[in-house]
Amino acid sequence: MRPGKHTYDPHTRKVHPVHAQDDAEESAADVIAAVKAGAVAVAEAAASSKGKSKGKGKGGETAGATASSGTAAGQPVISEVDVQAGINGGLTLANAPDDANSLGLDIDANDTGYVATVTIGTPPTDYLILMDSGSSDFWVGAEGCQTLASEGGSACAANHVTLGADSSSTFQDTGAPFAVTYGSGSVSGTIVSDDVVLAGLSLPAHTFGVADIESTDFSASDITFDGLMGLAQQGLSQQQVPTPVEALATAGLIKDPITSFKLSRLADGLNDGEVTFGALDPAKFQADTLVTLKNVNADGFWEADLDAVTVNGASAGLSGRTAILDTGTTLILAPASDAAAVHALIPGAKSDGQGGFTIPCTTSASVALSFGGTAFTIDPRDILFAPVDPDDVTGDCVSGISAGQIGGAKEWLVGDVFLKNAYFSVNENTNQIQLAKLA
Repeated sequence: MRPGKHTYDPHTRKVHPVHAQDDAEESAADVIAAVKAGAVAVAEAAASSKGKSKGKGKGGETAGATASSGTAAGQPVISEVDVQAGINGGLTLANAPDDANSLGLDIDANDTGYVATVTIGTPPTDYLILMDSGSSDFWVGAEGCQTLASEGGSACAANHVTLGADSSSTFQDTGAPFAVTYGSGSVSGTIVSDDVVLAGLSLPAHTFGVADIESTDFSASDITFDGLMGLAQQGLSQQQVPTPVEALATAGLIKDPITSFKLSRLADGLNDGEVTFGALDPAKFQADTLVTLKNVNADGFWEADLDAVTVNGASAGLSGRTAILDTGTTLILAPASDAAAVHALIPGAKSDGQGGFTIPCTTSASVALSFGGTAFTIDPRDILFAPVDPDDVTGDCVSGISAGQIGGAKEWLVGDVFLKNAYFSVNENTNQIQLAKLA
């Protein structure tokens, strides 16, 4: 990991700084993975912290002292359902999708991730899979899975569904190894084949991975998913095999390798999130707002030019930026100076001096990101990720925008805080991204 990044310990719920000597060389994918983990780390650690004075954040510089006010009545914007979900975790199940070739997206905790049910093996068994547009490897835990030796080497949690020859008669292990390192965890195992059914579409003998070794970031009993499906492009894959959507298109089961996302917000209570393969779901977005964007990333991420950033209509003075759009990242990560510029326009925003920010939980600040000439406004409830003190929802909240070095000096990593506010679709044939305002 690079200097200034953090790792998150899910057991102690603490964020740990990572020093330069930990890793001097990284690929672009490693950097993104590290920053993704750091984003969730900062948010979860702050949200779970106790013992602070009510109404106080971590301290630090007040970024928005001269900006206009938030909610006049001082009422909390963050919902109690979000607060409780942040504390208790767990999945909120999605409604069955109406559109063809679609899977419902269950909501993890307070919108920290999105999980779909995928069927694997013979007899068919359901697995809960995290859907991640920011990586390209598909894996589930292996039978006999263990945690890292450095974390005790114990068996993976029994509540996770695993895969192997004992559970599936069509399972075939190639013996070829793979390993994926994420920012706050890792998995390793072998490349296998087995029958996969995705949104009713069958991929016989599909090639993917089973993880024999998982860090506790994946193996622990409080982790809601059994595996992860990367839906970026194959160039990012450590397994170097086609992604499921690529395989669906090659098999002629969908016309084009398109993946489309509608991410649901827990506080809305609609539970209508879905991922659609091969097309866009026209019922989910306003057709006249659809913009088509060139993918400017050559490594396999989905990245577009970011035209502008505004707060309550006032420009943050940022231009020439790009943004990786990543459903597997909870927050928005921006270069430090950019994050500071945005928070300078939010009343009462404070820096914690470590890349994180707090915002009054009563704010009504309207942050918008512009792509393709269209401004997409972020609901203030999404900017307020979690209260610093869960017992005080009128105090300070963790900001959904944090500072982090992604890659280039003008590169952003844009996760679910934004993506809940837009319909998001990617097309591997055209190498294009589409965004639209939600219906």
